[in-house]
Amino acid sequence: MWRLLPPRTRREALFTLTEFAAPRPARLPAQPGLPVTVAGYFRAPSGLGEGARRLATMLEAAGVAVHRADLTAALRQGPAGPGPEMPAGPGTLVLHVNGPMVPWALLALGRRRVADKRVLAFWNWELPTLPRDWTRGYRFVEGILAASGYAAAAMRRAEGPPISVVPYPVVAPARSALSRESFGLAPEAFVTLSVFDAASSVERKNPLAAIAAHRAAFGGRADRVLVLKTYNTAMGGAAWRAVAAAAEGQANIRIIDGHMTPAEVAGLIGLADVMLSLHRAEGYGLALAEAMSLGRPVVATGWSGNMEFMDHGSALLVGHRFVPAGDARGTYDVPGASWAEPDIAEASEALRRLAADADLRARIGEAGRQRVATLTPEACGARARAAIGA
Repeated sequence: MWRLLPPRTRREALFTLTEFAAPRPARLPAQPGLPVTVAGYFRAPSGLGEGARRLATMLEAAGVAVHRADLTAALRQGPAGPGPEMPAGPGTLVLHVNGPMVPWALLALGRRRVADKRVLAFWNWELPTLPRDWTRGYRFVEGILAASGYAAAAMRRAEGPPISVVPYPVVAPARSALSRESFGLAPEAFVTLSVFDAASSVERKNPLAAIAAHRAAFGGRADRVLVLKTYNTAMGGAAWRAVAAAAEGQANIRIIDGHMTPAEVAGLIGLADVMLSLHRAEGYGLALAEAMSLGRPVVATGWSGNMEFMDHGSALLVGHRFVPAGDARGTYDVPGASWAEPDIAEASEALRRLAADADLRARIGEAGRQRVATLTPEACGARARAAIGA
């Protein structure tokens, strides 16, 4: 009977029940202090999972001992496994889960272990406006961390908790030794790469625009190849089917669908000539930042969270107009919210320029590498440590 209910009804019922049952924060806020526990989806192969892992690692780089409480199984965000473990007593708890999930996370951690903790949250969001159900999270936390000023602006409330901007660290990832031939890519081809998770809103990641820009720039040239690296396409619904249909029969468009290790993805990025992201909205854009750390030139929509670490000197930024936000899954159907519609002609011209000019590729790639080089685990960890008062 539960599964027969519409998804939004199930979501509302679940979050209402967890909000009612979750342990309430102390009437008087707890004081900042140790030990620090980061609770998040540590085993999940998702952006939120990667964010939790980076938050814990950068705090450790800044000299903070961190206990990891894994919520992956408890909040059904990945493979089955053990429940979260966390020491009881005073300390600081940082929940790396988004607003609607905060009560459920506290419930999973347990009333006894949450008692006496100072509870903070690290939130990620992609639109300038939050959905209504994020209000639940504000009622349980004493402070909020966000990875970009863009995301923090969406979360700020006149009477809400303080918000700190704490960027994720960007370190050039270890690359696999795979060659272009391993992926069926010709050594002499100009390769444009777009990387996205189909479960994270195909409409938001906007691979259809990547296909349109590539075709406008190069037509069917065999030596100009677009690679769409994705996974979780079974969750992409009609939006993903539209992408697959647009790529079908195009010999110079390749889809790589399936799980790859982080080193294999980094290897693929390193083999490409350019990273392309014509997203409609990004909360931060870790894949773009990692491409820059590897010296790859980036062509990206010039709006939202990626502007935290990009400018016109370190990337080729694409203009846009604003359109109402929305996707088939309803994740971004926020009343009154808009997101970007990138300029396809401008993106295709940027691709043509990069394909024709190896020196331009080198200059943009090196400028991007230098731009993100300051986002070290130690520097970002120091900002996180100051934000949580550890």
